[in-house]
Amino acid sequence: MNWFIELFLKESVAQTVLLYAITISVGIWMGRVKFFGISFGVTWVLFIGIFLSYLGLTVNKEIEHFLKEFGLILFVYSIGLQVGPGFFASLRKNALSNNLLAAGVVLSGIAITIGIKFATGNQIGILTGVMSGAVTNTPGLGAAQAAVKDLHLVSVDNSVITLAYAVAYPFGVFGIIASLLILKKVLGINIENEKERHRKLDILRSNKPISVHLNLENEQLIGQPLRKLFELLKEPIVVSRMKHNGSVITPTPDIILQKDDVLLVLTSKAQLEKVKMFIGTLSNLNLKEEPESNLISRHIVVTRNEVTHKRLGDLAEMHQNDFTLTRLNRAGIEMVTNGDIYLQLGDTVKVVGTEQGVEEVTKALGNSLKRLDVPDLAPIFIGIALGVILGSIPFPMASMPVPVKIGMAGGPLIVALLLSRYGNYFYLNNYTTNSANLMIRELGIAIFLAGVGLGSGHNLASAFTSGSAWNWIWMAVCITLIPLLIVGIVAHKFFKKTYFEICGLLAGASTDPPALAFALKMAGSDIPSATYATVYPLTMILRILGAQLLILFFS
Repeated sequence: MNWFIELFLKESVAQTVLLYAITISVGIWMGRVKFFGISFGVTWVLFIGIFLSYLGLTVNKEIEHFLKEFGLILFVYSIGLQVGPGFFASLRKNALSNNLLAAGVVLSGIAITIGIKFATGNQIGILTGVMSGAVTNTPGLGAAQAAVKDLHLVSVDNSVITLAYAVAYPFGVFGIIASLLILKKVLGINIENEKERHRKLDILRSNKPISVHLNLENEQLIGQPLRKLFELLKEPIVVSRMKHNGSVITPTPDIILQKDDVLLVLTSKAQLEKVKMFIGTLSNLNLKEEPESNLISRHIVVTRNEVTHKRLGDLAEMHQNDFTLTRLNRAGIEMVTNGDIYLQLGDTVKVVGTEQGVEEVTKALGNSLKRLDVPDLAPIFIGIALGVILGSIPFPMASMPVPVKIGMAGGPLIVALLLSRYGNYFYLNNYTTNSANLMIRELGIAIFLAGVGLGSGHNLASAFTSGSAWNWIWMAVCITLIPLLIVGIVAHKFFKKTYFEICGLLAGASTDPPALAFALKMAGSDIPSATYATVYPLTMILRILGAQLLILFFS
């Protein structure tokens, strides 16, 4: 029986694996339990690790440190790959206001944290842990701890930062939801009226490509090649089908337009009126259902590396006469195809054409889903290596006693963001399926949380007996509620955001899935998800960098 007791108490590889396995498995199970309809998810791994450490079960410090850092790298790198395309898309004009408001939440939270430091004299490391817990942002905790280590701050104990995070976290989860309910009361929101308002706004705001049948009535286009129409319009359109000389065909840019032609045009809603002005009135025909049509449509997934490194317009196999690429779906974003697009692995392309033409484009693009099921690990680890190198570069700053480093949280995150967007140009395919990305991300965060929990529980009792934990709680309440309430009111009064949009925006600005789930249930639709997804990438980056900068400049 002694061997069994030693297995838990004596430091060894087996003991480390055993304690990590118990911490993660019990934490994951507990994460499925809901309190008042809310689950803390994977954060329970941290709580279980703290409890086991409080009982005296600890692991080898060097192994713990390696696993914690490696778990953090896997987590932030997989986040970067996931949100990278959406991050760059979120910086476009139509999403600018949402991201400015979300940045306001982050920056005001940082400002309140700094104010509390000067008002109370607390260490900035502890306050950074409180801030990360108050906004339920685990990567921020990792970034703060990495910054403490890089700066060799002997006055700041990483285990205390973890405890501050753990104490503040539950109040962060409930505080974010409480802020949504407070805003509902303050703004006088009627949920049913809000749903009706959104039904009307959805019609006006829709940016998804739409297809219309138009009669060719413009005398200036008759006798001209179809490409003349493309030249007249600033934004790209697609003519996927065309009734020409009594037959339904997929037209080429060189086909000569004739009177009484009917065109099935795919365009943006914003450009629709202009397209109608250049072509003609709406037609009663439906070319998709014409009996004489031999055209079919199919959704094809891009799985061939060879077509991802060139402009779509430069791919010879895409310039055939018997098919047309009409729409492209990338990471949930639908767009009209054009010659300047660079295809990415995992893109879904809608193709219209003859059966033979569709087969040709299917062969050209791949459509072999089994190839995507097996991720190419080499580019992923090349990216991780580049991220570690970037995170380790010392940047001398005049006001700092030691050079500043981006660290193991910032470096891999930045590289992943860049490679997710531009990696194909350098033949680095970082594509992973959603399930593979989720597996890497959850494994990384579970290992990281288990490590910080097992290394922190020994201070748990002293934190409450000394009164520190109670102070952390009121600080967390301030950091959680004040920024969300201020930005929520500003978004409604000055930016004219709807309540459901504000709910998604504030949940995304707090990187808090439970708050999003609460908002979705209240809205009865996926409206909050849109603003959540828009602001989440930028917010995640600001949360990580903000936690590091607080340590760097105020320690």
